[in-house]
Amino acid sequence: MHPIDWIILAIPLLIVLGVGLYTRLFVKSVADFMSGGRVAGRYILAVAGGELQAGAVVFVALFELVSKSGFTLIEWWSKISIPITILITISGFVSYRFRETRAMTLAQFFELRYNKSFRLVTGVMGFIAGILNFGIIPAVGSRFFVYFLGLPPEITVLGVTMPTYIPLMGLLLSITVLIANSGGILTVMVTDCIEGIISQLFYLAILACLITVFSWGQISHVLLAQPKGHSLINPFDIGQAQDFNIWYVLIAICLNIYGTQAWQNASAYKSAPRTPHEGRMAGLLTNWRESGKAVVVTLLAVCALTFISHPDFAAQSQVAHAAIDQIKDPHIQAQMSVPIAVSYMLPAGIKGMLAAILLMGIFGGDATHLHSWGGIFIQDVIVPLRKKPFTPREHLRLLRASIIGVAVFAFLFGCLFRQTEYIIMWWNVTAAFYVGGAGAAIIGGLYWKKGTSAGAWAAMITGCSLASGGILAHQFYGDGFPLNGIQVSFIAALCAIFLYIVVSLLTTKEDFDLERMLHRGNHADPGSTSEPVVGTGKKSFFGRILRFDEDFTRSDKWLVWSVLGWTMSWSAMIIIGSIWNFISPWSNATWLQFWHVTGVGLPIVISAVTAFWFAWGGLRDIRSLFVHLRQEKINHLDDGTVLNHTNLSELLSPEEAVAAPKKVTMS
Repeated sequence: MHPIDWIILAIPLLIVLGVGLYTRLFVKSVADFMSGGRVAGRYILAVAGGELQAGAVVFVALFELVSKSGFTLIEWWSKISIPITILITISGFVSYRFRETRAMTLAQFFELRYNKSFRLVTGVMGFIAGILNFGIIPAVGSRFFVYFLGLPPEITVLGVTMPTYIPLMGLLLSITVLIANSGGILTVMVTDCIEGIISQLFYLAILACLITVFSWGQISHVLLAQPKGHSLINPFDIGQAQDFNIWYVLIAICLNIYGTQAWQNASAYKSAPRTPHEGRMAGLLTNWRESGKAVVVTLLAVCALTFISHPDFAAQSQVAHAAIDQIKDPHIQAQMSVPIAVSYMLPAGIKGMLAAILLMGIFGGDATHLHSWGGIFIQDVIVPLRKKPFTPREHLRLLRASIIGVAVFAFLFGCLFRQTEYIIMWWNVTAAFYVGGAGAAIIGGLYWKKGTSAGAWAAMITGCSLASGGILAHQFYGDGFPLNGIQVSFIAALCAIFLYIVVSLLTTKEDFDLERMLHRGNHADPGSTSEPVVGTGKKSFFGRILRFDEDFTRSDKWLVWSVLGWTMSWSAMIIIGSIWNFISPWSNATWLQFWHVTGVGLPIVISAVTAFWFAWGGLRDIRSLFVHLRQEKINHLDDGTVLNHTNLSELLSPEEAVAAPKKVTMS
């Protein structure tokens, strides 16, 4: 690292830490710590939420994906899912109704909909799945920085020799705990938004560097040097790919719909929106921001492959090859090849920018994970077991202690666990441990009045059992096990859906009152709005299909149409291109020209536009957030406690709840 790199790395981190400490002044209740006071706007949610996908471990995971599939999976077959994702986001599927329940966590909703014992067990299951899923993240991120910064692989401390990534992991986790504990999701959300704004500007500089250093001809030479059936440019020549192929994409689409909002690594962002509509629009905006960011990952990966493979860079890449060859573990060597190449190919200044992006991403992403899993343990395991609610001070102290506990577990897990598969596959399997059954319980609980606790239990037990069996099989049999992580997840989900429906129909005695849980009809607050429904009267056909309601302003509708138009254009291109290639296959030269325009050129333009657009929106929402927090009325009963399928804070009037002492005895 050049001194200029260290300066570039340090300045944004100091800004972020300073802002984070300032937000601590606004944390006055459990609701502030867990849900940001429920006053977040769409841009802060979109930008901050995107930082969860900006850490070193996410880049390493995507580098693995791109190095195996090139443009074929991410830029072609994966685009099939985008229109479906957009329609789900616009309609507010799951997210809108969940925000209407006013639950802080998913398991709190489960108690509102089912019962306390189901909340307790799902809280434990979600917590276990979450910390296992998170367990590899600090280790991979720290290992990345060891190789990216050129640190020695091993270090001796007090006569004890250990891998360098271990003490580095401890240092990074300590800083992350400080961020998460200083002000809960308020601090995490604001610092992540600042990080996201800075990162988006740095992305532009990195892209400018890459297209200057590497010519498209050099990149094309490497992309073409692949055996038949493993093409990195032709989506119809990937038949020999074992894991990241078309079946991976199709199964992922189904699982993403089924598991909408089921995974809780950023659970606070689901309860933080100022209104359900703001949450829905945040999800829509995220699609624009992420489409611009994706080109950075893809271009970094293909340029890294070019750097270590193309003869024009043979002399410069020798030191990179030497560093790669020093790694003895074949899995770690394959995982770190692209990061090492990236570290040696970037010039001074640009390398510091990428290091800052990834380090801020580690702090932002890991802090979100720590807050989510630590909060879930207290909110959904400890709180339901209490006969008497905690005082606000006790509650906040426990939340902070739980976050520290999750960090300690992640440190020990990262030191001891042996990773044997792709990062993305590990995430799929560990998430399925919970999502495999939770998806059915969530969708059925929000939309089907005949869903029962027995049906939810059947779904959760089935999904958990099948997914955990897949985890154990992978650990003991490795490649000898015939199913990969995403296939295990899919089978677990199908079985859970079937049992939820059958058992619910066999055990239902009376319909559940969804109106009361969702605060609609006679249970609605004065002036509140209900879920968008298919319109009547003068609304257009498409307006009814897209479920436009009175919350949609003219600019909101323009945003919807812009995102939908862009994604539908891509879908039409994929359909037409697929038919064309079945009739008259494109040559490799044609595919290279196609990706040069659609996989590099257009995304760079989008990245430039969104960098300034979201910087303006994010800063505006941060200011608005602090204004709302200064004016908020604190309700100390709003702490996740549920009585008789009702949030405790709703049993009294707003004025009574604000003034009420926390001496309610649970029965």
